[in-house]
Amino acid sequence: MKQDQTPSRRQFLKQTGSVAAATTLVTAAPKVHAAEDNKIRVVLIGCGGRGTGAALNALTVANGPHLVGLADVFEKNLNSTYAALAGHEQVGSRVDVPEENKFIGFDGYKQAMDLLKPGDLVILATPPAFRWVHYTYAIEKGLNVFMEKPVTVDGPTSARMLELNRAAEEKNLKVGVGLMCRHCKARQELFDRIQNGEIGDLTMLRAYRMAGPTGSAAAPPNDGKYSELQYQIRNFHGFLWLSGGAVSDFLIHNIDESCWMKNEWPVKVIASGGRHYRGDSVDQNFDNYSMEYTFADGTKLFV
Repeated sequence: MKQDQTPSRRQFLKQTGSVAAATTLVTAAPKVHAAEDNKIRVVLIGCGGRGTGAALNALTVANGPHLVGLADVFEKNLNSTYAALAGHEQVGSRVDVPEENKFIGFDGYKQAMDLLKPGDLVILATPPAFRWVHYTYAIEKGLNVFMEKPVTVDGPTSARMLELNRAAEEKNLKVGVGLMCRHCKARQELFDRIQNGEIGDLTMLRAYRMAGPTGSAAAPPNDGKYSELQYQIRNFHGFLWLSGGAVSDFLIHNIDESCWMKNEWPVKVIASGGRHYRGDSVDQNFDNYSMEYTFADGTKLFV
């Protein structure tokens, strides 16, 4: 990476990491509508478990937004999310999604965002392969954004997201990413104490993550019930073009937290991985990973 790109990258990660919860983003979003219509509207793009959870978080904020639209490529997912939110005792009254505001298909994100006004909020919770596409349209519409991690799947889309973030900054949009460790009060105190020098300089860091089937994202062969594209989207954790792999998909939390405590971002990484024999599984993830990150001052992070 060219050295002149580093400040923008660091600034982007620092800003998105600092507003990492949908609830925080709702309270940070300015109320820009006219006095007679001052409520914030929100739409959810991606109606899986994490998207449903993020929408629930946003709707629980006092005087928070109203959910007005849903979009997903699978009707079953959308219906499940709607039922869970509309039937929720605490937030059900804020769910205002008539049938015409439920959008199925790959262009549903546009139709859902078209329901909003500048200053409203969109939650992006699809597989991350689609993140930059949806983020682009959200910026064009002048919408505040909460997006789930990870935000990219490879180097080219990472560069594209950095460019998009500069466009969002120019419009003064609020953008949050689901890095929940940043909102842990104990970790916040730990960060403050480290930065105040209570344990001296950090010269080496280690982070571990152990996971079972969730981490390996093993996927059996397509049984023919879905097209190959639909099948891979349903099993997106197991396919690199959709998820970026287990490191960015799950280890992102461990890596982000370590870099946060160091208060720097690494400049180099050496990595290896291995795959065990898993029968007829057709996913693309490794089963074990080992990474050695190096910071500018020579500090190592082993993951």
